[in-house]
Amino acid sequence: MTLSPDEIARLFTRDGQYLCARWGRPVAPVIFGLADDSLAIFSAAIRAAYAHAGHPVTETDHEMGANLMLVFCRDWAELAGIPDLDRLTGQPGLIARLKEGQASHYQIFRFDPGGAIRACLSFIRMGGPLAKAHPAMLAETLATRSMLTFAGDVAASEDLARLIRAAYDPVMPDVATDSSHALRLAARLV
Repeated sequence: MTLSPDEIARLFTRDGQYLCARWGRPVAPVIFGLADDSLAIFSAAIRAAYAHAGHPVTETDHEMGANLMLVFCRDWAELAGIPDLDRLTGQPGLIARLKEGQASHYQIFRFDPGGAIRACLSFIRMGGPLAKAHPAMLAETLATRSMLTFAGDVAASEDLARLIRAAYDPVMPDVATDSSHALRLAARLV
């Protein structure tokens, strides 16, 4: 099955605004809060997902050190132990909002001046629904969600893998805000 232009447009449209941005620099991941055996699974999934898209993964970003941060916790209250969390996220009161919304996952993107993804912060609460998630499937889904500015939660799939490859085609822009971009992506799905 191939995604239609309308389905693609919906994947990147939030509050009536289309935004499809990809990384404009190599991804330098760091993962906090996992046991060593799980850490290897998540590291491998991230590297494989970005390799599949043809995008480089590196050990260190020259400006920030790490630019893809995955933070795992059992309860959102554990995030209070992160120094300067409000400054890091730019969102005062984040922990209270996550608790109130009973969220399992929260992701924040930062962008370069041209609009390409510069950083991604992903917070994952392993209590609740994610407690029983298979580590490899969760790792693949989190890697997928970090690769483009999807408007909602997505799960790794063959269709999304093709879409991500199309978005990372060198002839495509790092960022698009016009929904006609979905037509260009659909034309590249193979």
